[in-house]
Amino acid sequence: MTDSKTSSTQTRSSELMERSRRIFPGGVNSPVRSFASVGGSPIVFSHGEGKWLTSVDGNRYVDFCGSWGPLIVGYSHPDVVEAVTRQAKRALTFGAPSEEELLLAEKIQEWVPGLEMMRFVSSGTEATMSALRAARAATGRDKIVKFEGCYHGHADFLLVKAGSGLATLSDSSDAKNATAPRSAPSSAGVPAGAVADTLTLPFNDVAALEALFAAQGKEIAAVIVEPMAANMGLVLPRSGFLETLRALTRAHGSVLIFDEVMTGFRVARGGAAEAFGVTPDLWTFGKIVGGGLPAAAYGGTKDVMRHVAPLGKAYQAGTLSGNPLAMAAGLATLGVMERTGAFEKLEATGRELDSLVRARLGKALSAGHVSYVRKASFFCFFFGTSALPANFQQVSGCDMPLFGKVYHAWLNDGLYMGPSGYEVGFLSTCHERADCEQLVNTVARVLGQSL
Repeated sequence: MTDSKTSSTQTRSSELMERSRRIFPGGVNSPVRSFASVGGSPIVFSHGEGKWLTSVDGNRYVDFCGSWGPLIVGYSHPDVVEAVTRQAKRALTFGAPSEEELLLAEKIQEWVPGLEMMRFVSSGTEATMSALRAARAATGRDKIVKFEGCYHGHADFLLVKAGSGLATLSDSSDAKNATAPRSAPSSAGVPAGAVADTLTLPFNDVAALEALFAAQGKEIAAVIVEPMAANMGLVLPRSGFLETLRALTRAHGSVLIFDEVMTGFRVARGGAAEAFGVTPDLWTFGKIVGGGLPAAAYGGTKDVMRHVAPLGKAYQAGTLSGNPLAMAAGLATLGVMERTGAFEKLEATGRELDSLVRARLGKALSAGHVSYVRKASFFCFFFGTSALPANFQQVSGCDMPLFGKVYHAWLNDGLYMGPSGYEVGFLSTCHERADCEQLVNTVARVLGQSL
């Protein structure tokens, strides 16, 4: 077993993937895991500890994916493992109220000002779907607005110009010639009628947003947005974009929903709402809220949430909602973050990464071969561009084949990232300067060979 470099042996992974392809579509249980956009075959993992992931072949990787974000304190943190083990001995599930769900909800309320009432569910898809149902019930309207490249789960009516793994399946010419608002499904199997009330706009386009509300504002039930888009690479909101969203939704009686499934408890203690100083009416949370187990949540003002059953007529239910194992893992994760000064540690590591990028990639940055962006514990490299993309169309114009080349170099150097140029990297409290240095040095080496 190696500590930083991987061996070339992937025999066991290859064997398992061959068997998996006979059972699972593409051999995987989520499309982006398939390596379709970077080439090659997925690595099958056996265990993780701290910043390390170990494959079934015994190869070790410094992990910058973190199970797509939730493992902010690393793999198998002792406090989280102990909390889950203790709860597992008591009960795996109740299908009834438990103290654990209340304790986690109270902790989330403590971290997120304005979250007056909430409901636990089992996935981010459930959270966004349920939040939009509540918004429609509260307003009595049908139309919703989302932004191109923002991914809000795989509910039918949200699969319009979605990011994440869906971006790798889309027609690139369609992405580059997008017009808004559009309501064409991005996925097969979604009836056109399912997205008829879903309007899409380019991210960061204030003029398009103002024009849409001027024309249809009184028909719009809600706007849902990743306040910091992280499913088309990392695209930050331009100054005034979120503020305009807040002003327009308030003026037209629409509900503003921040999808913080990724940013919640990772970009700041109070999420992107705190980081950017804009408070929505509803939030959706996932990933960190379950500490690595399946859990998510939605909530916000009582004015909207009182429409959710049994208080109101917007129905939503789930046998495993508020599952005590996930609640224990989430509460333990937030507790570890509080006790260890996680946000300060993450920001310090992020600044180390920034300085390494400037020092090692300065020429490539100025020559337009790569651009780099970081916010809190999120980071992203865009290849083939000197300017940071501001929307999905610009991200789609980046050099994805070059990303694939860099990606496999990272793997060969013992670094694991999400296998798509439309995803982001995640820092954990376990990462150190040496890990960031290795990450950047690999990029520099590949760019030097590619130019």
